[in-house]
Amino acid sequence: MGQPQDDRDGPAAPSSVPDDVLVYAIGDIHGCLGQLDRLLDRVRADADRSSAAGQRWLIFLGDYIDRGPDSAGVVDRLASLSLPGFSTRCLIGNHEQAMLEFLRDPVSGRDWLRFGGVATLASYGIANLHDLDGAASLLSLHDALCRRLPSSHRRFLETLEPMAIVGDYAFVHAGIRPSIPLADQTEHDLCWIRDSFLGFAGPHEKRIVHGHSISPFPEVRNNRIGIDTGAYAGGPLTSVVLCGMTIRFIQVRANELRDMEALTAAGT
Repeated sequence: MGQPQDDRDGPAAPSSVPDDVLVYAIGDIHGCLGQLDRLLDRVRADADRSSAAGQRWLIFLGDYIDRGPDSAGVVDRLASLSLPGFSTRCLIGNHEQAMLEFLRDPVSGRDWLRFGGVATLASYGIANLHDLDGAASLLSLHDALCRRLPSSHRRFLETLEPMAIVGDYAFVHAGIRPSIPLADQTEHDLCWIRDSFLGFAGPHEKRIVHGHSISPFPEVRNNRIGIDTGAYAGGPLTSVVLCGMTIRFIQVRANELRDMEALTAAGT
């Protein structure tokens, strides 16, 4: 794994979770089901080796869909996920927000198709997309998606949470509006904010663990930890592991999966 970017602007304020608690937070998946399954295997193995005897959290930071090859498969996996010994939290990302808007109103939600939604439609078997602007075409795509979207998938999308808090950490998709209490943050900011959050060097109410903004390596700052490492674009899928005051990372790269497939094919 590449070295995390550690660009603290001074000594890091101490952040921790209780010593017997183990937290795994996973960044933007974007339809990369193979990497997700491999990462979950590594999370299980890592937890089995841990001496932490308390609660174990698995927190997904949103953007499960769009851009990558199997959005439907990722949603299906997460909607039915049950890891023995883990409590699971699934947060909403801006791509899930956009898909839900399209499901509510395909005309006002048409922008979803232009920043990744076409890949999600394809994963549900909806292809041959031509006119992405005409109202009739949008309604036709909407109707096709509603027919093909399992009720369990829709229920999963509609019940995603905006934020999770464990110890000194708050987990969100994109970030927070600086200087605004966590309780007063808007879901839009939690899912979409970027520059004003990334450029803020002061302390937050909690140290923020987030995805949304791609970096080649995990970013460790004194007020935030960023773990979107661009899985859909060929980068690794990343989990940060928090226990006590310890911060470490587990990653799975797409080329690992290709190597495994090549070995499997060679052995057949």
